[in-house]
Amino acid sequence: MADLLEIAEQMWAGEGSSEVGGHHPVGHDLGLAEVAPRTAFNATFGNISAFATDEGLLLVDTGNQIVAASNHARIREWNRDRLGTVVYTHGHIDHVFGMAPFDEEAVTNGWAPPKVVAHELVSARFERYVITAGYNGIINQRQFQLPQFQWPTQYRQPDEVYRDHHTLEVGGERWELHHDKGETDDATWVFNPGRKVLCTGDLFIWASPNCGNPQKVQRYPREWAVALRKMAALGAEILLPGHGLPILGNDRINQALSDTAELLESLVDQTLVLMNEGARLDDIVQAVQPPPHLLDKPYLRPVYDEPEFVVRNLWRLYGGWYDGNPARLKPPADLAIATEMAALAGGASRLAERASELAAAGDLRLAGHLAELAAQAAPEDVGVHRVRADVFGLRAAEERSTMSKGVFSWIERESRAKAEG
Repeated sequence: MADLLEIAEQMWAGEGSSEVGGHHPVGHDLGLAEVAPRTAFNATFGNISAFATDEGLLLVDTGNQIVAASNHARIREWNRDRLGTVVYTHGHIDHVFGMAPFDEEAVTNGWAPPKVVAHELVSARFERYVITAGYNGIINQRQFQLPQFQWPTQYRQPDEVYRDHHTLEVGGERWELHHDKGETDDATWVFNPGRKVLCTGDLFIWASPNCGNPQKVQRYPREWAVALRKMAALGAEILLPGHGLPILGNDRINQALSDTAELLESLVDQTLVLMNEGARLDDIVQAVQPPPHLLDKPYLRPVYDEPEFVVRNLWRLYGGWYDGNPARLKPPADLAIATEMAALAGGASRLAERASELAAAGDLRLAGHLAELAAQAAPEDVGVHRVRADVFGLRAAEERSTMSKGVFSWIERESRAKAEG
C-alpha cells in the first residue's frame, strides 16, 4: 500500500485528483500509517485519528459500519492498549459506527468500556435518524450508488456531552474540544496543543466544503468559515481531517484552512448582497461565482459538493423555501405542467426529441429539463425513457461532484431499466 504521506504530497501538488484517477477524498481506503510519534491516521471512508497515551488509546472518530472490523484490526496492529476515550466529531454514520468491535473487546478482556465524548446535539441527530430512516436510506442509495443500502436505527450513544468548549485530560495531555456549526449543527473539532495536532472532522475534507448537499439537512456556511479561521490561528503542525489526507506544516495548514474560509465567505457575501437587494433565487444562483483561484486549489475542487448548491443552502437558511417566483408559490402538480407542455409541443415524444437535440448541442441543463417533462407526461413510453437515460447519462459523465453524479446516474439507470423492459 502506498505511503499515506507520499500520497498527501502528491495531492497537495495537484497530482492525485479524483478526476484523473487519483484518490477521491470521500471514497478512498488507504490504510493506517503513523504520521508522528504515538499518532496514527487511518484513511478510509470516515477517517480515524488514533493517539497512544499513558492512559491507553484515544480515538477521534471511529469510521463506518461496513469496515468497522478491518479498521479495528488495523488499529490493533498498530497499538494493543485499551481504548479509553473516543471523541465523535459529529453524528454522521461514517464517523460513529466503528465502536462495536472496541466495546466487544472491552467485555472480552474485562476492561472498562470506552468513554465516548461528543457535542450535546449528537443524540438529537441520532433520534432524527431513527424517525427518518427510510428517507435517509433512499437518499444515500442515490448519492453513493448503493442500491441495497439500509439506514441504521441503533446508535452507540455518547457517555459524556458538552455544549461550547470542553477539555479532556488523558495521559497527562490536554485535548481541547470546540463546537462550531458547519456541515452539521453538532460538530466538534479537537486540538492537542502539546502535540500541535488538529483534528477537523468534516470541517475540512480536501474538497470544496460539503455545505450545500441538495438531499441533506441545513448546513451553516458563515459559521463554518468562522470555525476555519479559529483553527488556522492555532499554530497546528499536523492536520488530520475527517476525509482526505493529513497536512503537515503550519504554513500549509494555515493556507488550506484560510482558503476554505475565503471560499465560503465569498459565497456568503455575494448571496446576502443579492438577497438584500430583493433578487430571486434563480437570479442569485446564476450571478454568484466562486473565486476561480480557490477552486483550482487541490484541496478545494468541487468533487463532492458544489458552490452552486451552497448558494441554494444559504437561501434556505436565510430566506425560506419560496424562491421569489410567484408561479412556484402555489404551483400546479408537476404532472399537470408536464402534460400541458407535451400537448403544446405536439406530444411527449416531441419533447424527448427536442431534449436529444439540445443535448447534442451541449445544453444539458435544458435537455435534462425537457427529458424529465417528457417522462412525466408519458411514464410508460420506452422511447421517451431511452432519451431520458441518454440525457442524464451525459449529465452524469459531465459532472465533477459526487452529489450531481449520484442523482443523474440514478435517473439514467431508472430510465434505462424502463427502456429495456
